[in-house]
Amino acid sequence: MNLGNMFFDHGMLHLANWMGNVIMPTLAAAFIIIAILQFSKGQEFSHSMYGALACLLVSGLTRAFETFASQAAWNNPDLYWISIRILIDWVANVILPVYAAAQVAAMALRLGIFSLVHPTGSWLHHLVTAALCLMVSGLLRLAEFFVAQGTGGVT
Repeated sequence: MNLGNMFFDHGMLHLANWMGNVIMPTLAAAFIIIAILQFSKGQEFSHSMYGALACLLVSGLTRAFETFASQAAWNNPDLYWISIRILIDWVANVILPVYAAAQVAAMALRLGIFSLVHPTGSWLHHLVTAALCLMVSGLLRLAEFFVAQGTGGVT
C-alpha cells in the first residue's frame, strides 16, 4: 500500500470534515448577520438567507454522508442495502414529521381566525398532507417494531 496515498486520503477526509462542519456553519452565521443588516435597512435580504441555507445544507449533507458511509465496511456486500434502508428510515422518521408540522402551520395560516371555513378550501389540502405524512411515518415505525419483535424466530 502506498503510504503517501493514505496520507492524501486522510487529508482530504479531514479537509471535507473541516469545511462541512466548521467553515460552512460559520459562513451561514455571517450570511444571517448580513441578512439582518439588510433587513434593518429595508433592502432585499433573501439572497443572503439563501446563502445561509446553502451553507447549512452543505454542512448537513456532509454529516449525512458520514453517517451513511460509516454504517458498514467498504467491502460489505450489503452496504448499498444498509444505506438505502437508513435513508428511508431517516426520511420517514425525521423529515416527514417535520414536514407534517409545517403543513399544520400552513393550514393554520390558511384557515385564519375570522375567515369562512369551507371544505373545499386549501386548508383541507394541508391537513390531509400532514395526516398522510404522519401516517407513513407511523406505519414505518409499526413495521420496524414487528421486524424487531420477529428477529428471534417463529416459536
